[in-house]
Amino acid sequence: LLDVALKRKWAALAHKCLGLCKMVEQRMWQSQSPLRQFSQLPEKIARMLERKDIPWERYYDLKPADLGELVKLPKMGKPLHALVHKFPRLELAAHVQPVTRSLLKVELTITPDFEFDPKCHDYALLFHILVEDVDGESILHAEPFLLKEQYASEEHLVSFTVPLFDPMPPQYFLRVVSDRWLHAEASLPISFRNLLMPHRNPPPTELLDLQPLPVAQLKDKRFTALYDSKVGSHFNPVQTQAFTQLFETDDNLLLCAPSGSGKTICAEFAILRSVREAWAAGASRPSKVVYVCAKPPVVEATYKDWRARLGAPSSAGGLGLAVGLLTGEGASDLRLLEKCDLVCASAEHLDMLSRRWRQRKAVQEVGLLIADELHLLGGGGQGPTLEVVISRMRYMGSQLEAKAGKGGARIVGLACCLANAKDLGDWLGATGHSLFAFHPQVRPVPLDLSVQGFEVGHFGSRMMAMAKPCFVALHEHVDKDPDHASCLVFVPSRKQTQLSAIDLMTYAAAAGDPLFFVGAGATQEQLQAVAAADVEDPVLAQTLVKGIGMVHSGMGAKEAARVLALHRDGVLKALVAPANMCWELDCGGASLVVVMDSVFYDGREHRYADYPISDLLHMVGRAGRQGVDSKGRCLVLCHGPKKDGLVRLLGEPLPVESHLDHFLHDHLCAEIVTKTVENKQDAVDYMTWTLYWPRLAHNPNYYNLEGTSHRHLSDHLSELVEGVINDLEESRAVAVEDEMALSPLNLGMIAAYYYIAYTTVELFASSLTEKTKLRGLLEILTAASEYGELPVRMQEERALKQLAHHLPQKLAETAKFNDPHTKAHVLLQAHFSRHALPVDLAADQAMVLSSSLKLLQALVDVISSNGWLKPAIVAMECSQMMVQGLWDKDHPLLQLPHVSKDTLRRCKATENPALDGSDVESVFDLMGLEDDVRDDILRLGQSELAEVANFCNNYPNIELEYEVLDKDAVETGDAVQMVVSLEREVDDEDEDSGQVGQVTAPRYPKAKTEGWWLVVGDAKRNTLLCVKRVSLGKSLKVKLDMVAPDEAGDYNLTLYFMCDSYIGCDQEYEFNLQVAQGDDDDDDDDGDDDEDDDDEEDDGDMKD
Repeated sequence: LLDVALKRKWAALAHKCLGLCKMVEQRMWQSQSPLRQFSQLPEKIARMLERKDIPWERYYDLKPADLGELVKLPKMGKPLHALVHKFPRLELAAHVQPVTRSLLKVELTITPDFEFDPKCHDYALLFHILVEDVDGESILHAEPFLLKEQYASEEHLVSFTVPLFDPMPPQYFLRVVSDRWLHAEASLPISFRNLLMPHRNPPPTELLDLQPLPVAQLKDKRFTALYDSKVGSHFNPVQTQAFTQLFETDDNLLLCAPSGSGKTICAEFAILRSVREAWAAGASRPSKVVYVCAKPPVVEATYKDWRARLGAPSSAGGLGLAVGLLTGEGASDLRLLEKCDLVCASAEHLDMLSRRWRQRKAVQEVGLLIADELHLLGGGGQGPTLEVVISRMRYMGSQLEAKAGKGGARIVGLACCLANAKDLGDWLGATGHSLFAFHPQVRPVPLDLSVQGFEVGHFGSRMMAMAKPCFVALHEHVDKDPDHASCLVFVPSRKQTQLSAIDLMTYAAAAGDPLFFVGAGATQEQLQAVAAADVEDPVLAQTLVKGIGMVHSGMGAKEAARVLALHRDGVLKALVAPANMCWELDCGGASLVVVMDSVFYDGREHRYADYPISDLLHMVGRAGRQGVDSKGRCLVLCHGPKKDGLVRLLGEPLPVESHLDHFLHDHLCAEIVTKTVENKQDAVDYMTWTLYWPRLAHNPNYYNLEGTSHRHLSDHLSELVEGVINDLEESRAVAVEDEMALSPLNLGMIAAYYYIAYTTVELFASSLTEKTKLRGLLEILTAASEYGELPVRMQEERALKQLAHHLPQKLAETAKFNDPHTKAHVLLQAHFSRHALPVDLAADQAMVLSSSLKLLQALVDVISSNGWLKPAIVAMECSQMMVQGLWDKDHPLLQLPHVSKDTLRRCKATENPALDGSDVESVFDLMGLEDDVRDDILRLGQSELAEVANFCNNYPNIELEYEVLDKDAVETGDAVQMVVSLEREVDDEDEDSGQVGQVTAPRYPKAKTEGWWLVVGDAKRNTLLCVKRVSLGKSLKVKLDMVAPDEAGDYNLTLYFMCDSYIGCDQEYEFNLQVAQGDDDDDDDDGDDDEDDDDEEDDGDMKD
């Protein structure tokens, strides 16, 4: 009866049924004492409590003595007090944000306020979250909430949406009711008295009934050749309607259309116009084009497509454009932007490059900016960074126009269907005829979308319940069109990918046709041959021969590419993939897309969180292949309570809101460092260039505003900027002078230079000491804010705990293995120990390593600013450990491929008479051996020996010479200069091939180029006088500037030459520096202090 009432949204009946269920289970009346539900409470005491006319809420205020007095038994006071505080009780807090005029987002914070005892509560308590209308008659939202013992002391966040009606009611009621405990209920009224509704949005753009535009309209054979095989003879209706504004004008433009509408080809129209204008003017190169997106996988896919088509020479049907991809390496990215015509970049990489736009002419020369997936502005990840980049390009254009009369870059924005497209268009400068905001139903291939709810609360059980409907949908679809059907199934996790693929194979066999999903023209024997040759995953090998493919993040790139190609060619009719890979799949879409559930497990918050709506829209957009399918079909399977919300989200255009206020600290710090923002007024003006400013007035409640007057808006913006600057000032990232002027400090410059969070640099500065060793350094490193986003999966804690037992450095007993920072620490130690990891943990380890080097370089700068030598050397050695996957005490030869402990045993003279009494201690020792002796030590085949030879050829052999200028005339506080000459021994072939400095590091997930530190310090006093980071080709001459010590004397200093990539190639040179007593006048002292300050700033900013 309760299920019926909940399904039909009858609030009063649901309450009565739930109360009756609990009364039957507990065998008590609702009017009896709630404490009767504890079996240890004597019947006599229960009756005495029931005779007292005291409300249940008052019991929480009574002390043990009061409770003992209440039942006339003082000794029962403490037991009763304990039972009262074991009774399930929750504190509720809700934050509401209007998404649209008909949809309200609720973030409910649930705080347990009782002592969880497994003897009383088992190991989990189930609650029902109910949202009722103002009359208490109808349930607007219902979902279960499970409180587990291990998380009973933590806050829990539950997010959901509820509908809003016109006229707006005064309030809703939110209740959280226990499933088993009578009287265990918390309620919270949600008042709408001060709720300001968003502005009404204009209607979407109407799709005009135009004749399809022929490709020949491009009027250039080189242009039309690009689309012969891609779109056929005509463009689709969306492309036809936008063509004139893109190809015939230079106006800024915003195009909002569903995923799969061919928006990228629309962007190419703007590129072709730029190329055509350059050719017409006789220019050798078109103006620079930059493509930016907040999703790196989309950037890489676009780069590969454009490099193959637009970058191909004219003879091969391309345009011969130089196409490049930014990598995040500052100097190389700048060179790439200078020499390329078309550059693809993620939002973060373009942000890094464009921050110093005043000094970088290549950034100022960008003539066209294509911003893709603009609806991601409203999400986490790189969305706020994309907003900052576009705002900067607009501001740069206005400054260039005011200064030189030269207009800024043309901006072409692409997004899915947005309700507030006009606001976004006004922000981009795209108005009137340059704004195309189509409805979600406007698709080149019509879409049949259906949402099916499952009233099963438990996630695993729900996935099992969804398996059969998923197979039935696939079976019916393939039956209708066996020649062209293509099915794509999205599941919540990598593990579920395997389980769902096996389920489909099992159901197909049970239906009597095990090869049902094998494409026409393919045989089981052919697929078996493919599986044997290209597949390593044993589960994939089984499903592949049955026509069911799967991809996940743990697969090798070649293996995944092979499966995707088979699905794209129709050999595999079904493909299963995790939802987090929806942006990476290069499978060309499908005629049927099934989304199995709309939630994933978030281990950091110990709950199932909804997919980002942008991800869900992208999955739905995969349905329907242009030119192949007459109609696409999408089936979304979800938890029952989420069905209504999903229907609204998928069927209506959604507004995009700015989230920049949550990520403003780091961006504002960077603008202060580059002197774009020099005072608080500049900071407020900076915010008016962003999307945040226009959205404040149009959806004030979303940003916690209480009014929309100019005074409200300006006060809110001033308070926001003031709060951010106060946080930066407290973190020692910026300085505030005269309560207005802003200037960067050393920590702020370090954060901006390395593109890391200001909180991370603050943590480094407050945690490091002059005695920090490797153990402490790793703890500080993994506590960085960057590792807070590391995913934590279901039941991963057990695997991490077992792994931690086998690591050299034991973790603290209080370590929480569901904490991302603890996980990062365990994965780094496992990397140094070379432990084999499961697929998911190996992928996470690669993420940890990718961020580690820039964090270590920032650590070195923070340590150098304090003048500590030993911690700086430890951090540099840790960088070598990261790249090579070894501990600092491991044998250097373990860096070589295929070297084992048996190999190391043969490197000892006591074990190998051929070594003539000398152990092989380094790579140089191994390279100096006779060929036969070396071959005997290694005992490898020809291919393995070739890999060893490649490593040895790349291993740096560098001659270093140094000279201290005016060494005999140094006085206290003087500026001292040292000239260091570096010469690398390099083959001519390597120099010609450009391989000099390329690191051989198979255990590091990214390509790496050598970096070096030159350090001058006093090991005895643990002081660091100078540090400089350099990149070395064949030769280099470096000038080191330092300040002589303040005390006269004879100093024994050391010059360290430290590599950031290889172990065992560092060099040390000791030299003496005699410092005489200088003048003691105040002026000189002041000058010395200034020089010290300058030196610290230079170290922090890493100026080469």
